[in-house]
Amino acid sequence: MKKLVLLRHGQSTWNKENRFTGWTDVPLSAQGIEEAVKAGKQLKEEGFRFKIAYTSYLSRAIKTLWLVLEEMDQMYIPVLKNWRLNEKHYGELQGLNKAETAEKYGDEQVLLWRRSFDVPPKPLAEDDPRNPAKDPRFADVDPKDLPLTESLKEVIERMIPYWESDIKVSLEKHNEILVAAHGNSLRALVMHLKQMSEEAIIAFNIPTGIPYVFEFDDNMQLQKDYFIGDPEEIKKLMDQVAKQASKK
Repeated sequence: MKKLVLLRHGQSTWNKENRFTGWTDVPLSAQGIEEAVKAGKQLKEEGFRFKIAYTSYLSRAIKTLWLVLEEMDQMYIPVLKNWRLNEKHYGELQGLNKAETAEKYGDEQVLLWRRSFDVPPKPLAEDDPRNPAKDPRFADVDPKDLPLTESLKEVIERMIPYWESDIKVSLEKHNEILVAAHGNSLRALVMHLKQMSEEAIIAFNIPTGIPYVFEFDDNMQLQKDYFIGDPEEIKKLMDQVAKQASKK
């Protein structure tokens, strides 16, 4: 049996402020740190022994992974970082409050920007200081690959090749893999693994700091998937994510 654990980073300061974050690098909140530590305790109690872990180039995911591995006494394992695990790029929406944006443009439009399969928000201008091409952490990434905005469809297009070429290959070899990333990069992978429809993935929410386990047989056929934790509490957290961009 092979187990892939997906973990959305703990609550960030902009999650707490209900802002579109995207590729903006913001830290974990105090609650987010607690969520990461709790996730580490849960994974340790479940007996996971990871051989390798993956995360994005954004500090909220990196810090979450550090805290989890520290809690598990597994900080020695290799950690591979890749920009393809970054959150969806929200273009000009980055930094804006979701509820206030819904007040201005309407719930339906904001839901379209947040969760539409193939409609991205308005892109950043090339000379915008938030352009990833101006960020030294992406200096080794081909500029044509760096987005100024993205839809979920485009996140899938950058994420799934990395799954096939790297993460999946590691899982076949090591049996237990941890991926600490972001709501939309993980939703892209979940959609692929579960063969979900566009309509289904739009309605699917991943809460912060809750380990999400996928079990595969030795032929890499998915057998089951489940969150670790109290089902009622997890449903409550998923509902909270869904309501983030509703009008005040």
